[in-house]
Amino acid sequence: MQPRIPRQSAGEQGGRCPDGTDLDDRFSAELASAVSGARRRAVRDGDRQIDTAHLLHSLLECDAEARALLGDGARVARVLGYLVQRSIGYGLRWQSAVEDSGAVPVMTGVAGFSPPAAAAMEDACARAVRRGAV
Repeated sequence: MQPRIPRQSAGEQGGRCPDGTDLDDRFSAELASAVSGARRRAVRDGDRQIDTAHLLHSLLECDAEARALLGDGARVARVLGYLVQRSIGYGLRWQSAVEDSGAVPVMTGVAGFSPPAAAAMEDACARAVRRGAV
């Protein structure tokens, strides 16, 4: 069975990041792990692309610092609750209004990511470089 979410880098599909590098090649081990979790979540949800909800859900599950940014436990629980509702179909507004759910093929700049998720990852990589974390 072929994966529905491409595992090859953007460069292999002709889509390179603005600086000429492949987005996946710029991920730290920790971020690659979070993206892998987001990819699994997207496949499980039947989506063709990793979207920002998949990325956020995966980051909150695996990164204590990301959870700490939300503050108290009630806020973390509320955000995770929204993400779970979205993944079981209650969050259709997120899927259809903000990002493509994968029901219709969409051209993306980076393989396997929705356009907003690709932009978020680009921005995160740029911020990490600016602060010397990469």
